[in-house]
Amino acid sequence: MATLQSLSDLGQAQTTTPTEDAPVHVQKLDAHGRAYATGKRKDAIARVWIRPGTGKISVNARPLETYFARPVLRMILNQPLQLTNRVDQYDITVTVMGGGLSGQAGAVRHGLSKALTHYEPELRGILKKNGFLTRDSRVVERKKYGKAKARRSFQFSKR
Repeated sequence: MATLQSLSDLGQAQTTTPTEDAPVHVQKLDAHGRAYATGKRKDAIARVWIRPGTGKISVNARPLETYFARPVLRMILNQPLQLTNRVDQYDITVTVMGGGLSGQAGAVRHGLSKALTHYEPELRGILKKNGFLTRDSRVVERKKYGKAKARRSFQFSKR
């Protein structure tokens, strides 16, 4: 690399150096033709496999409606599929453990989004723009000594 003597040299140096291309995302499938990804949220971890099919979703070997009974949790799960218009195109198998139902639903959404990008790399842009590929790193704050909970103090009484 040459030493720059003036600002005009700097402008020329930047235009002549080759720019690096953006990373190319390729399809990642296993031997069975499935895409796999891991999703996390709070203390929940979800392992997600997707393959072309009729839209059947099973969570821990149970139907989606049985495992996630609340409609809000099912809505969270289906957000990446609705955003990309792939609702009935994939069969989804999920193994989820840890945390509560809300954290598990978020973990499945995260894993499903990542698995979709492994199967169809062109979907990465729209999923990333809507924040589905970012792991929500918020976790429960630890309890401190001298406190009732993480921040709550014990009740104060003057007498």
